[in-house]
Amino acid sequence: MASSTSATVLLSLTITAPSPEPTTCRCLLQPRNRYLNLSSSANYSNKALFSSYNSNSFPLSKELETNCNSLTLREICQDHVPDHVLGRMEELGHVMPTDVQREALPVLFSGNDCILHAQTGSGKTLTYLLLIYSVINPKRSAVQALIVVPTRELGMQVTKVARMLAAKPMDPEVEQKSYTVMALLDGGMLRRHKSWLKAEPPNIVVATIGSLSQMLEKQIFKLDSMRILVVDEVDFIFNSSKQVSSIRKLLTSYSSCNNRQTVFASASIPQHRRFLHDCIQQKWTKGDVVHVHVNPVKPMPSCLLHRFVICGRKEKHRLLLSLLQSDLPESGIIFVNEQSEKSKKAGKAPSTTLLIDFLKASYGGSLEIILLEDNMNFNSRAASLSEVRQGGGHLLVSTDIAARGIDLPEITHIYNFDLPKTAIDYLHRAGRTD
Repeated sequence: MASSTSATVLLSLTITAPSPEPTTCRCLLQPRNRYLNLSSSANYSNKALFSSYNSNSFPLSKELETNCNSLTLREICQDHVPDHVLGRMEELGHVMPTDVQREALPVLFSGNDCILHAQTGSGKTLTYLLLIYSVINPKRSAVQALIVVPTRELGMQVTKVARMLAAKPMDPEVEQKSYTVMALLDGGMLRRHKSWLKAEPPNIVVATIGSLSQMLEKQIFKLDSMRILVVDEVDFIFNSSKQVSSIRKLLTSYSSCNNRQTVFASASIPQHRRFLHDCIQQKWTKGDVVHVHVNPVKPMPSCLLHRFVICGRKEKHRLLLSLLQSDLPESGIIFVNEQSEKSKKAGKAPSTTLLIDFLKASYGGSLEIILLEDNMNFNSRAASLSEVRQGGGHLLVSTDIAARGIDLPEITHIYNFDLPKTAIDYLHRAGRTD
């Protein structure tokens, strides 16, 4: 991001390469300069994104690694996960394991706590859901698995996948009690959830930390029966001043690591060796926690092209319009930073509003322009995501709320109209194209 003394700014762009072979794709920057499109700040050192080794990983034995490389997902899971869940998994198109699934599932099925550290779109959600369905008992009316997420949008997505996997078999000859999955998310109907939790507790709860804390503090339900705790986008939650105290309390006060299997997941875990040490010392996990770090040297898919454009501050809107007209994206996300407190106090309009107004007045293309930002109410945010997921071309103007874990279809271009504050934020933004 430009300094206060500079009149130039950078606008960066991430594109999904059209070639099906990632090895044929090229980056428009040399590897040693790959992240200079972000900032000259020390926060953007290569170490923030690239780690050439991982001394805290626990690699599989050569024999087990060879066997796992040739196995299908069903073969890896068949002695652990119910057959009807595996059938649904295959119907959804998951047949061969991704790298993180191949490496992590044997570790998880052995009962170890685990940190899933792999790039966006690598299959972490399915990995921990398969673990959950291998452990919980649908005949027992109790909360046996808890998945904590940072945002309502990610929670809705995880809940959908969990329910799709848990769908009751169509074959009438197969007797199988269905799993129940509750979404306990910010802005939801907490009164209705309170009645449900008391009457017949679900097997799985997907929750934002705010709504979960309300329920736990009011003792509407307890975690005595919880066998699996998953914290998705764990680095985001720990770095959020609004969420960190609640997650610490959940990990140590409302439940004990000795009575559960704990899974942390994220594409980015800065200072992961320190985090692994803290997990053990703070008793967030047991001492035998395994750090599964997939592709540590390539934290983003290799089929992405990265480029940047330098321009004057007053030229950014026109430059963006020019790029949209020349690139002809099938669908894209334009990331804008949240409005600063100083800007709010000065009574200035947020960047998202200014950009939306400009695009609606000047962009003559066929893509629908949609807004998604944190300060929208939950119904408006849900409506925006629903429009995007219905398919068809769109330009989503969004703050970083869309950068964490949300799968959006057919995204071919990412435009960083405002550069992200950290390299980690860049990683998550760019990962939306995969």
